[in-house]
Amino acid sequence: MDKRVDHPIATRPAAAERPGRQMGLSSRVLILTAVFVTLAQVVIFAPSIANYRDNWLRNRLSAAFTAALVLEGAERDLAQSELPQQLLDSVGARVIVLKLKGTRRMLAAKELPAAVDETYDMRGVSTWASMRAAFRALVAPPGRIVTIRGDAPMGGDFIEVTMDETKLKRAMAEFAASVVWRSLIVSALVGALAVLSLHWLVLRPVRRLTSSIVGFAAAPQDAGRIIAPSGRANEIGDAEQALARMQRELAGALRRKEHLAALGLAVAKINHDLRNMLAAAQLLSDRLAASDDPLAQRLAPKLVGTLDRGIRYAHAILAYGKAQDDTPKPRRIDLAAVVADVVDTLAPSHAAVRFDNEVEDDFWLVADEDQLFRILMNLCRNAVDALLAAQCAAPQVRVCARRDGDNVLIDVIDNGLGVSPLVRDKLFGAFAGSNRPGSVGLGLAIAADLARAHGGDIALLDGAPGEGAAFRVTLPHRRA
Repeated sequence: MDKRVDHPIATRPAAAERPGRQMGLSSRVLILTAVFVTLAQVVIFAPSIANYRDNWLRNRLSAAFTAALVLEGAERDLAQSELPQQLLDSVGARVIVLKLKGTRRMLAAKELPAAVDETYDMRGVSTWASMRAAFRALVAPPGRIVTIRGDAPMGGDFIEVTMDETKLKRAMAEFAASVVWRSLIVSALVGALAVLSLHWLVLRPVRRLTSSIVGFAAAPQDAGRIIAPSGRANEIGDAEQALARMQRELAGALRRKEHLAALGLAVAKINHDLRNMLAAAQLLSDRLAASDDPLAQRLAPKLVGTLDRGIRYAHAILAYGKAQDDTPKPRRIDLAAVVADVVDTLAPSHAAVRFDNEVEDDFWLVADEDQLFRILMNLCRNAVDALLAAQCAAPQVRVCARRDGDNVLIDVIDNGLGVSPLVRDKLFGAFAGSNRPGSVGLGLAIAADLARAHGGDIALLDGAPGEGAAFRVTLPHRRA
């Protein structure tokens, strides 16, 4: 039966389906780039227009300077009576005044203004004053009369030119329009280049990341939707590597979750029949214990204990399927006896493996006997399977224990090939802690859960490759 598993991540709408999205990132970058370039041009515009105005006025002062020299040389030449008017027209001025030795002298004049709206002294003018004067000229009403003052010839104090500002305003307006058009063209070119560069270097790989995330969210079980990193040597490449790693881990976690769900369903179906069969076997073992055969009387207690333990396991399987175990019921137990039970259970079916119980006699500790048996059974069975898979010449499993301060340390050691580096990081995860054929990868996960329920832990001890595996169970040393 095809089962469809809905995941919360798959219910989110795709980026293209989100309402209200009208402008893409490229358009926004283009607009912002144009705005920033325009703002930069505005910042540059103020000193530019002020400098243009000052240069325009300096040209008029230079022409007035020349006119002053000509008028001074032709002062007594009556034939040149029209010369002052011609010079004023060439300068574009109404009045030219020369101050020499403290005396103001009008060199030429026509249409004397009733009043002067502003006097602008260009000798040592500051940039700020120049920009303010340019701004006043731009916003002033037409027909404003200004007097421009500059350096004078012939050792004079200064020369003044009084003029109508209309021509200056027209020239400044044309210059400002050209600056605006240039700014718009530069903004468009820079913005287009910036968008193309950003699209090629950032937006395309980001969109690829987004598409991979959206596609993976729709079907996280599909390994074909995991992004293939492009190998870029930058932040985008790092993001692709991290996304691929996260997608692989998430896909594996979902597969393990589904595996657990399927396992729980299967166990629920067989648990009832398994308990009935174990109960029937227990009745037969009770009759076997009543036999007069010495061998039967010696083996019957172990058989009864094994069946009792199997029945308890059958009750606990569903609890593990719910990701929880029974609460430990600690009591004072002999660790050497528990290890001996583990060896007696495994040894008959694995005669080629040597089991060494190196735990001292009367090594007492406080723990749940059944759960401690399960911990050691899973570790020893895991070691036996590894030894048989490696086809070791003299397979051996050793169990030893010692006290270390407030803890009890139990080591399960084999002389096999050790643990592959490929599974070390996920050794104690369900369905992930083994790479051997036929192994489901639950033994170490169960042992780790039981140890943590006691307030302890399990760890793989470091060792050189090929020197076997050593697992250490750490349990708190409690007093009975």
